[in-house]
Amino acid sequence: MRVITDWHLHSRFSRACSKKLTLENNALWCEKKGVNVLGTADFTHPTWFKELEEGLEEAEPGMYRLKSGAYAKMRYMFTTELSQMYRRGDKGRRVHNIVMAPSLESVRKINKWLSGQGFNLKADGRPILGLDSEELYKRLKDIDDRVIIIPAHAWTPWFAIFGSKSGFDSIEECFGEMSEYIYAIETGLSSDPLMNRQLSALDNVMLISNSDAHSPRNFGREANVFELEPDEINFDEFVRILRERDTDKFKYTIEFHPEEGKYYADGCSGCGFWCEPRETAKLSGKCKMCGKGLTIGVLSRVRELADRDIKKIPKGQVPFKSIVPLQEIVAEGLGMKLTNGKKVQAMYEKMIADIADEFTILLDVPIDEIQKGSTPAIAEAIRRMRAGQLHIRPGYDGVFGKVKIFNDDEGLPV
Repeated sequence: MRVITDWHLHSRFSRACSKKLTLENNALWCEKKGVNVLGTADFTHPTWFKELEEGLEEAEPGMYRLKSGAYAKMRYMFTTELSQMYRRGDKGRRVHNIVMAPSLESVRKINKWLSGQGFNLKADGRPILGLDSEELYKRLKDIDDRVIIIPAHAWTPWFAIFGSKSGFDSIEECFGEMSEYIYAIETGLSSDPLMNRQLSALDNVMLISNSDAHSPRNFGREANVFELEPDEINFDEFVRILRERDTDKFKYTIEFHPEEGKYYADGCSGCGFWCEPRETAKLSGKCKMCGKGLTIGVLSRVRELADRDIKKIPKGQVPFKSIVPLQEIVAEGLGMKLTNGKKVQAMYEKMIADIADEFTILLDVPIDEIQKGSTPAIAEAIRRMRAGQLHIRPGYDGVFGKVKIFNDDEGLPV
C-alpha cells in the first residue's frame, strides 16, 4: 500500500504558526491531503507535549493515533525541529535539525535532559539551543540509541547544514564522528533531489522532503512516498529504510518546484532584485540597486559545492515527482489571486469530497474525471502540471517564487 509521510512541520506554539494546528485538525487535513503519517512537531514545548500525552495513544511501535478514535487510519510519529546556534571551526554556526524519536517515553527523557541543561523550552516550539550538532547527537543517542537526526532544509542560507550564511561544506564537518548516523538530509523547498545529486558526497545518504508547514493547509507540499505492508508501518522500519537506503520501499519524494522556494535564487528583497549565479559573480555579490550584499541562495550554494553535472537521478537513488499544491491550481483555474478565498476553498472542498484526496487528484486521477468534478480550466492546469508545462518566477531572499500555469494572454480553458 502507498504510505505518504510528512515529518517536518510546526505546532501553534512556534512563532508565526496557525492557531488551527491542533491534533484533531491536523488529522482532518491529513485526510484531505492523503498524508498517512504526520510528524507531531515541537515535542519539546511543555504545553504541546502535554497535549500529545493526553491526546495520543500508541497504535503500532512508534506510531500513534488519536485517543478519540477520530481519523482512525492516520498516524502520528514523534518528531521536532531544533534550532542550534554555536561556534565550530572558529566560526559561528546556525543549524536546524529534525529529531525523530521512537516513543513517548523517549521524548519525555529528551525533554527532561534539555530542561536540565537550562534551555528555555517554553519560549518557542522550535527552541534555540547553544549545542554543537555532533555533541547533541551524542547526547540523544545516550538517551535512546534509536533516536535519529536529519539535517533540516539543508540549503537554506541562514539556518542549515549547507547554508551560505553559517553552514558547513560537508556532513562530516558538521557532525564529526556522528556522521555515520546521518542517514538522510531534508532537501527543503528551495532545492530538489536532482540539485542535491550534483554532490557525489551525498551518494550515501537518502534525500527526504517535508512540508515545514506553519498551517494545516500546507501539509504535504513536500512529502515522502513509501510502498509498505500494513505491519511495516512502524518507527524502526522507517529508520531501517533510510539507514539501508532501501529504494524498493522508498518509492519517491513529492517536491515543490524549487524555483518557487523563497531562497532559490540570489537576491535582495528590499529592492525586489534577484539574479542567478552567473550574474551574481558579475556583480561581485552586490545588489545592483542598493549596493548591499545579496543573500546567496540555494542554486548558487549547490553549484559552489557540486562536483558533477547530471541531468537525471542516478540509478539506485530515490526519484521524485514535482507538484503544484491543489489550492494554487484551483485559484489559477478560477482566475483568483488568493488561495484562501471563499470560492477557491469551496471548489477545493468540493473536489476532495467528490473526487479523491489531494495527492490522488494531483498524481493519479484521469484528467477527464477531474474535469467532471471541477472545471475544464482546473483539469487542464493539472494536466500541464503533470507535464511540467509551467512558468515560474524564482524566489529569493525570503520571497516565495510565483508559479503560473496559464499565460495572461491565452485565457482560461472553458
